[in-house]
Amino acid sequence: MMSVVSTVESVPRVTGTPAPSLYQRTRRLLTRDLLVTLALGQVLSLLICAISLTSKYLAEDFHANTPVFQSFLNYILLFLVYTTTLAVRQGDGNLLAILKQRWWKYMILGLIDIEANYLVLKAYQYTTLSSVQLLDCFGIPVVLLLSWFFLLVRYKAVHFVGAGLCLLGVGCMVGADILLGRQQGLGEQKLFGDLLVVGGATLYGISNVCQEFIVKNLSRVEFLGMMGLFGSFFSGIQLAIMEHKELLKVPWDWQIGLLYICFSAFMFCLYSFMPVVLKRTSATSVNLSLLTADMYSFFCGLFLFHYKFSGLYLLSFFVIILGLVLYATTSTYVAQDPRVYKQFRNTGGQPATDRPSLGVPEPSVTYSSLGPEAGDDLPVHVA
Repeated sequence: MMSVVSTVESVPRVTGTPAPSLYQRTRRLLTRDLLVTLALGQVLSLLICAISLTSKYLAEDFHANTPVFQSFLNYILLFLVYTTTLAVRQGDGNLLAILKQRWWKYMILGLIDIEANYLVLKAYQYTTLSSVQLLDCFGIPVVLLLSWFFLLVRYKAVHFVGAGLCLLGVGCMVGADILLGRQQGLGEQKLFGDLLVVGGATLYGISNVCQEFIVKNLSRVEFLGMMGLFGSFFSGIQLAIMEHKELLKVPWDWQIGLLYICFSAFMFCLYSFMPVVLKRTSATSVNLSLLTADMYSFFCGLFLFHYKFSGLYLLSFFVIILGLVLYATTSTYVAQDPRVYKQFRNTGGQPATDRPSLGVPEPSVTYSSLGPEAGDDLPVHVA
């Protein structure tokens, strides 16, 4: 007698629910948290666009080349709002207590932030706009490396693909600038200007990674208060040494005064809002989001400065947004090491309690975006 053996494959497959449609998959991918994350990054880009436009008017229409003075006004505002807030606090969050514990670290960070602003603004006098846009992306690998080695952030393949798409979008934008002949700021010492941009981008990367660490482990108000204190002090010294003659040459009137006020307000909003975005996302995500700032500047320039239009600009914008979506849809994780969270802290004489070793440390999902993915363990927060 012949026996028939039924296999699993021969049994009709019963499906309780149909396969999700393309709309459902897209809606599952574009969650509310992801859209909020993207929107916050674009707010920062719009603020940088406004800063660039006011700087352009000051430098080209009114011949006011005062990058240090412009930064000095921003640091003064930070001092008046956040440093005074720290001064009236009580306990460990007081200004004197913070200075006693880690004043020299904030002093170095303040110098880095000041010179980053100065180098990039100064580079426009020597090199082309296209070179600034392209070389300014050097800050992204700097942030990636610093986050990997010092914050112990670990990335997945999709993060590198997303970052690569963002850089490809910048390449399209630079190509459109070259094809349309937008070679603004070309000087005789182009190599010197390019080196200024690379130096400024490197310092920006260092500053952003330090800022991410501080706002996630200490306090946003503490960071901004210390930047206001040391930034206003050192930029004031640099202003007195390097730009006092340039300030005397400025043809002061109400229009120039209004531009300086607008620039200071935009910078203050950028500095105040960036820690909020950094705490929600990461330094890498913020730097990728800021790549669209040049696109917004171009769109404004179509109406204000009669720039020529090219379809490559739209392609560049959508490629950058696609890269941002890819980067933000997957969470990064951090290799658990309590030492990295104690580098900026001071125990104040109290002995630190070591946690018992549990063998191989478990990674904890953090930083980039949207909470734990399906199937991941809940994050393990390190104090």
